[in-house]
Amino acid sequence: MLRTGETAPAEGVRALGVPFETLDALRAGSRKFDALNKKLAAEVLRMAKEGDVVYCVDGSACDDLSARILAQRARGARVIAGCSKADSSFAAAGVLSPDRCVRSAYSLAKSRPSLPLAVYDMDSELVASDAKLYLCSLFGDETDAFFVRGGKAKKIKLFEADRQLTYDDTCAVVVPALPFLKKTRFNYDDLVHLLRLLRAPDGCPWDRAQTHGSIRSNMVEEAYELVDAIDRGDDAAICEEAGDVLMQGAFHSVLGEERGAFTVEDVTSEVCAKLISRHSHIFGKDRAESEAGALSVWERNKRAEKGQKSAVDSVDAVPSAFPACLRAQKVGKRAAAAGYDFADLAEVAESVREELSELLDAAKEGDRAHIAEEAGDLLLAAVSAGRIAGADCEEALRDSTEKFVRRFRETDALVRADGKSMEQLPKAELWAYYERAKERLRGEEKGQCP
Repeated sequence: MLRTGETAPAEGVRALGVPFETLDALRAGSRKFDALNKKLAAEVLRMAKEGDVVYCVDGSACDDLSARILAQRARGARVIAGCSKADSSFAAAGVLSPDRCVRSAYSLAKSRPSLPLAVYDMDSELVASDAKLYLCSLFGDETDAFFVRGGKAKKIKLFEADRQLTYDDTCAVVVPALPFLKKTRFNYDDLVHLLRLLRAPDGCPWDRAQTHGSIRSNMVEEAYELVDAIDRGDDAAICEEAGDVLMQGAFHSVLGEERGAFTVEDVTSEVCAKLISRHSHIFGKDRAESEAGALSVWERNKRAEKGQKSAVDSVDAVPSAFPACLRAQKVGKRAAAAGYDFADLAEVAESVREELSELLDAAKEGDRAHIAEEAGDLLLAAVSAGRIAGADCEEALRDSTEKFVRRFRETDALVRADGKSMEQLPKAELWAYYERAKERLRGEEKGQCP
């Protein structure tokens, strides 16, 4: 049985005078590559029930998905090695590195290949176009490559992979390895490699001097800069700042690797394993039909992973380094999950009034420590009120602060327009200006802030 009788290897079989059949009819009746290979394998298995079958594919069995399916399903099947399409392509291009990567153009986008790379099965302009777009996204449009056809190679730029005159079953694209500093596109492995270079004995003195503690604040700053870019809806800035956050994580991974505490692979393995185990409604037997259901599954799995057997364990696990408002809301939410909470918004409102009264009393005493304590209690009660009402208090406080800044800026503009200075105005007059600023901005703020 020949997978196809329309290629050069089929002519070789004909020249031997050996009788054969082809499965070209299945190919003509299939719209999808994966479905075709399953049909091919099923047909060969069906015929094998009647007697021995020799199934011939172009190149190596490793090149052909239907052959790989058969090797998995057919007991006692023997694989006879052949010259792979990729080896022929590498040889034609003169790329003889032992660290080669091989992909079929039909399954290229299912993985992230490395260089040097041979992409075979470039048998049509459409397939070549899809392959080119993916390869250019990984390695860059202007990357040097070779287009191989009929055992002959010519040098091209990668963006030209779908601009050739003729495509057939012998076509492939070979991309040689690139020197590190000649790359225009990089992946996570490149980022880690670069950080290792900077930390090497002959690397950058500043990078070599850093520790987990010395760059701790950098992670906080980069995270806030990313959040700021998200809030502004600036895609270019989001791209840049996400890279900075990723770099900080990679930097800590390399530092841990140097100390022998953990490796880069430990870090990526941990986060992938966590995503799989916590999404048991996707990868396991749990079910979640809504966003709330999915979050509930996540939280349950998280508590189990971290060994949080009690409400105290859950509350203690909220990081103390969180912004104070965010930590207060998370602590309150986890305590509430154990039944420790106000009955309703009216009860928490009464607590806010009590805490305010106690703060006023402390202010009369003039004891700074007592004032700070009561101010904290008031803020905590206010966060509880916002939480029970359904607000994200961290976001709400941020939005209200931004609203005040806009109004303050507008107030200053109104005062200056009248030739006055805010610092010299009586409070009553300054407050009147602020009310005017609020009125001018009201339409703009409607729907933006609470």
